[in-house]
Amino acid sequence: MNSDNHNSKINIVVLFGGESAEHDVSCVTAAHVLRALNADKYEITTIGITRNGDWVNVESEPKASTDRLVATGKPTNISQILQGINLQGFNLQGTNQSLRTVVIPLLHGPMGEDGTVQGALELAHVAYVGAGVLGSAIAMDKSIAKQILALNEIPQPKFISVRDNENLNSVCDRAVHELGLPVFVKPANMGSSIGVTKAKTRDEIFSALQQAFEYDEWALIEEAIVGREIEVAILGNQSAQASVPGEIIPGNEFYDYEDKYLGDLAKLLVPAPLTVQQTLEVQQLALKVFAILRSDGMARIDFFFEENGRGFLCNEINTIPGFTPISMYPKLWNASGLSYPDLLDRLINLALDRHANHRRKTSR
Repeated sequence: MNSDNHNSKINIVVLFGGESAEHDVSCVTAAHVLRALNADKYEITTIGITRNGDWVNVESEPKASTDRLVATGKPTNISQILQGINLQGFNLQGTNQSLRTVVIPLLHGPMGEDGTVQGALELAHVAYVGAGVLGSAIAMDKSIAKQILALNEIPQPKFISVRDNENLNSVCDRAVHELGLPVFVKPANMGSSIGVTKAKTRDEIFSALQQAFEYDEWALIEEAIVGREIEVAILGNQSAQASVPGEIIPGNEFYDYEDKYLGDLAKLLVPAPLTVQQTLEVQQLALKVFAILRSDGMARIDFFFEENGRGFLCNEINTIPGFTPISMYPKLWNASGLSYPDLLDRLINLALDRHANHRRKTSR
């Protein structure tokens, strides 16, 4: 390959693994993203973060049979990586913008999806895929996100936020009184249904809170909704677009970690069997949630649908949705006419556009 072609490539840094309980999900996502990236367009570096928080340069390329990466390789650190990005990525034509490097953070959960890594990339003036610091932090903390959505009159299930220093007996009594039984209990800052429990009695609420507090100092108790599970994928920055909706029919009692990543019992209906009016309604609601919570690039918005009740109720937003072959986000966009590789191209271009716009406004 000649040097001109080499220099025309965009530098891509795929960042995966992480310290959270969702480490394994990230490793699976990264393997499939790497295989889908076009090597003719991109110069790819793969950086893994171990469960202990060590950063390593993963030099091996994923094979077609590899369904997950492993965060092992030559030790490095974030400073060395960001210095290398700056040296490669800054435009030398006087614009002072790093227009040729994009980081794809595939870090699910705390210490990656919550604005921490995004903040480091902002300080280094590096483009990255997905929501910014504020949008990432808000979306990761389900308690704060729900409070903001409530202030904006977005319909959602009833909920109670709990901190680990509160009197749990009083909290359990309040939950039974205000939410009824059963309820769902979950850590406020976690995804992939990790730490989520369906509690059918007061005593089970108490135990479920203790389990949730193993992952986070904040937890949520939510009313159990009898309804369909509908998801919408969002793509874009200021002018975002909504995919066709999809519906999940859980194989287990609810759509848990096993259903999402380990088994094949859950049924994914894409597009969801909704009327034209219902489809438009949930798409518009998803776009509204995306904007209110300051998201950028991509997100998956999850809803419950009470057909004979309150209609669509927003469950949560995921700013770094899974990209495994059975994940809803790429499936929804594929059904909307955008293939997996093309979806990644769009996300990379959105990251560059957002970064350039941000730099123009902050470098005055």
